[in-house]
Amino acid sequence: MALWRLGTLAGLVALVASQASAPAPPPAPPAATEPAPAPSASASPSPAPNPDRNDYRVGPGDVLEITVLGNADLSRSVTVQPSGSITFPLLNEVSVAGLTVSEVQRKMVTLLQKDFLVDPHVEVKVKEFLSQFVVVIGELNTPGRKVLREGSRLVDVLVESGGFTPRASGEIVITRTEGSFEGGAKAVRMRLGGAFSAQDYVGLELPLHNGDIITASARQYVTVEGEVQRPGRYAIEGDLTVTGAISTAGGLTRFGSSDVKLRRIESGTGTVTITKVDLRSVRRGKGPDPTVAPNDVITVPRRLF
Repeated sequence: MALWRLGTLAGLVALVASQASAPAPPPAPPAATEPAPAPSASASPSPAPNPDRNDYRVGPGDVLEITVLGNADLSRSVTVQPSGSITFPLLNEVSVAGLTVSEVQRKMVTLLQKDFLVDPHVEVKVKEFLSQFVVVIGELNTPGRKVLREGSRLVDVLVESGGFTPRASGEIVITRTEGSFEGGAKAVRMRLGGAFSAQDYVGLELPLHNGDIITASARQYVTVEGEVQRPGRYAIEGDLTVTGAISTAGGLTRFGSSDVKLRRIESGTGTVTITKVDLRSVRRGKGPDPTVAPNDVITVPRRLF
């Protein structure tokens, strides 16, 4: 199982790496989008509480594994019915919805020792979390609502969702709607790198909670046009600057001017802003090198002799 999981994690990272090196697709027609709230980028993935711990509250659809030690005839898996009850030998119907796992365990002990067994030892585990869900949106092949099962981790949901689409950037945001991550953060952001790392493994092993929203973002592009070696659209990786984008496009041609323009359309308002960037000043450390944003256009004009 460990080798299978390691191979799965490596495969996910390799998939994103191969997509990142692919040529940029042709521009898509502009579509109206709503600006999404920016999740916290400072929070780092940290071990979240396991949904199988004893304070998990049972709900209809959950499958419970009930073991009565020393009594195999009673031990079995049972499903919580829509009424909130389970059916168990000797006890008939037992109401469990809304109880924690430890409370269900204590209730079973109390009922069994009342009339049937002497000092019974009962273990209760949640086998399938069918009353608990996470929501997957964005650049995954089969987004939607996914059932939480015992020990569900981020990698399990990504695999169940069919992996990334060709448009995926490799960046994943997990937003916690119930409770928070360590330190009070409501969201964590992680990026699968081009090379499989220990950090990728730790991040993808993140335990999930009921109500978590997993967003796989699309790759964003900047256009570099004019007097550069390879004009075109290029994926934005990290904090890409104007000079970095020009370098990605092969640098200036021998006719390229150092006085370039950065054109940006502000989301929401549609306002167009044009920023002049002096590459000579940037090289001397005396001028700003702006960070590009999705859909920016960098124009390198032909210099006048």
